[in-house]
Parts: sequence; C-alpha cells; structure tokens
Amino acid sequence: MSLRLGDTAPDFEQDSSIGRIRFHEWAGDSWVVLFSHPADFTPVCTTELGLTAKLKGEFDKRNVKAIALSVDPADKHKDWIKDIEETQKTVVGFPIVADADKTVSTLYDMIHPNQSETATVRSLFVIDPKKKVRLMITYPMSTGRNFDEVLRVIDALQLSDNYTVATPGNWKDGDDVIIPLSIQDEATLKQKYPKGYTAPKPYLRLTPQPNK
Repeated sequence: MSLRLGDTAPDFEQDSSIGRIRFHEWAGDSWVVLFSHPADFTPVCTTELGLTAKLKGEFDKRNVKAIALSVDPADKHKDWIKDIEETQKTVVGFPIVADADKTVSTLYDMIHPNQSETATVRSLFVIDPKKKVRLMITYPMSTGRNFDEVLRVIDALQLSDNYTVATPGNWKDGDDVIIPLSIQDEATLKQKYPKGYTAPKPYLRLTPQPNK
C-alpha cells in the first residue's frame, strides 16, 4: 500500500553513512525531510545533497532534520559524500541511508517501475514530530528539487499547526493568511485574529500572519 498524508511514517532500521539508524529514534522530536535518490555519484543528486547541506542553518531554525536515501551501500555513500563536499563547497552533516535491500524504498513506495525497476525516484517526505506524513512530493529522475519550496511548505505547516490559519497560493513567510471556514463565530474571530481581517468574499477572509 502506498503512503498517504496523515499516515504514520513507517519506522525502519537500516545502515547509513553514519552507521546503523533506527528512524523514529533518530528523528526524536524533530521534523524530518526524508528524500530519496536514484543512485550515488549521479549529477542531479550531487547538487541536491549540496543544497541540503547548505540549508542546515535554515533547517535548524525550523527544528528539521534531513536524511537522504539511495539503494547503494554505506561505503559508497561515504565516497560520494567526499565528492559532494568537494564540488558543492559544503559539509554534508546529515545521514544517507544505505537501502541496498530496498526495505525503506518499498515501505515508502519510492520505486516506480515505469521509471526504473531498481532505482528510487526523487521522492520527498516531510514528517512531523508525531511521525505523521505531512507532505509528499515526487519528482522525475531528470528534475532537481526546489528546496525553497520545501522550506516554504514547512513554514506553512508549522504556522497552521500553531495558529488556526491556512495559507494562500504562493504564500511565503510574512504574507497574509486565510481564516478557515470552520470559524464563523464573531467573538472567536476577534479572539483568534486580533489584527482583524478583510473579506473580499464571505468565504475568503484574509488576516495578517499571526506571529509577525
């Protein structure tokens, strides 16, 4: 069965570039970005892992841990990391899971046979501290990910978790947000949204971002 939003992210124990990992234990109380790669020593993936390494400060601010995966063994990962650090001018401070037996790839439905019978597609999962899957994005093998979008979605998810709001299309941190239709009582509106709101339509109510 494939994973769906809101499902518990499957736990696993697997080798990695930093040794044996028990996923849920390693994740702890952090958010997690888990993302897969077709293979080591591939050009698109090399740039992606470099970008992820350079985002460590941004991930730390959001209580996010990154963890990558490919179906190659751990010793190959370690050699690849040297290349990544050399070519991308950064330090890879996160683990790469060695999913040689495809246990994790199968759990997370990362192998799409019409793309490849053996290699994982570029799947990315955002998992919250309760181990729930909150976002899934799957890219084809030829297309690199947009990590600005990954950060944007994490900001939106964390904002929605902390305040009763939704985010409009192309929202970014600092923009106005949307009041959900589930809230109609005027007293509740005043309490939850003290900055007030505008309503171009009764179903479209915009309020300034609560934590700004």
